[in-house]
This record gives sequence, C-alpha cells and structure tokens, in this order.
Amino acid sequence: MATSTSDIRNGLCIRYNHDIFKVIEFLHVKPGKGPAFVRTKLRSVTTGKVIDNTFSAGHKIEDVRVETHSYQFLYAEGETFHFMNTDDYNQITLQKSTLDAPDLLKEGEVVTVLINAEDGGVPLSVDMPASVILEVTHTEPGVKGNTATNATKPATVETGAIVNVPLFINEGDKIKVETEKGTYKERVKE
Repeated sequence: MATSTSDIRNGLCIRYNHDIFKVIEFLHVKPGKGPAFVRTKLRSVTTGKVIDNTFSAGHKIEDVRVETHSYQFLYAEGETFHFMNTDDYNQITLQKSTLDAPDLLKEGEVVTVLINAEDGGVPLSVDMPASVILEVTHTEPGVKGNTATNATKPATVETGAIVNVPLFINEGDKIKVETEKGTYKERVKE
C-alpha cells in the first residue's frame, strides 16, 4: 500500500531498501529555498539497526499493514525474550535487538507487539509503555546537606538497567522511568 511523506508518523512501518523499517523519529522541513522534505530515523525490524533517511515531500512510501496485540513479557533467555499473547495465551519469542528498551523490561510487563498482517503474522517490533515503575536495587546513599538541584547519581534498578536519579533516591525506592530515553521521571509513593 502506498502512502506519501505527509503520512509519516512515529511507529509507522514501511518497506524500504528490501527491508521493513519502523519510523522512530521524523521532522518535516520546509526550507526557505527548494522543496520540502522529511528527515527520518528508521529502525530495521530485522536487524535493529537505526539509519537516518531523508524523503523528499510527496515521495511515495510503501507502508506495511500491521496489527497490534498485547503481550505479557514472561522471561529472557540470553538474547531471546519470551512473550505471551494476553488474549489467546499463544507464546512468541523475539530477539533482544527488536526491542526498544529491553533493559527496562521486567517480567509480567504488558507490551504492544506490532505484527505484520501481510506476511502471516510475523512480529515486527515491541512498543513499551511510555513509562515503567521499577525498584532501585543498588545506589550510593545520598549525602546529607547536598541539595544541589540538578545533582544525580547512578542507580541500578531491578531489571539491571542503570538510571541516573536525584540524590534523595534510596535503595528500595520505586521510581518511574521514561522508556523512550531511559530517564528518571519521579519517585513513586507506595
């Protein structure tokens, strides 16, 4: 199915260069001189590699018809991640490279899996929730009296990821982490 550059949006899956890519960033640019164009960042759904590409305005792009399904993350085995469909309990496995933020994924988390509706239901990518709540398992104690507003320290969360947090965060605290950038958002009160 062909669409044009005006339909480009985050999450759109397109066929390009004999592969399927997911749009992860885009910017419509209208220069003072010359034709408009769309600058994009595309992630290959087969290799996970991110490329920059510029499409001239009005360029025909071939999008891929996708379906979305909710899957629960069960467990990881090396580079292989196991998920279960929350509707029919079918299980699928995906490679770590196809996940946007695998180090922020904890067991039991429900994610949205994009499935290629044209090629017999091949999983294309996994969309994480906008933020996840994770427990801090290790961090240095905050220094009393140090109230610098932007000062941060590294903290390890239950999934093994390292997130920079404000100095007042302690081990055992639950924090909300934005999955897109892997950044601390706020402390979550029980």
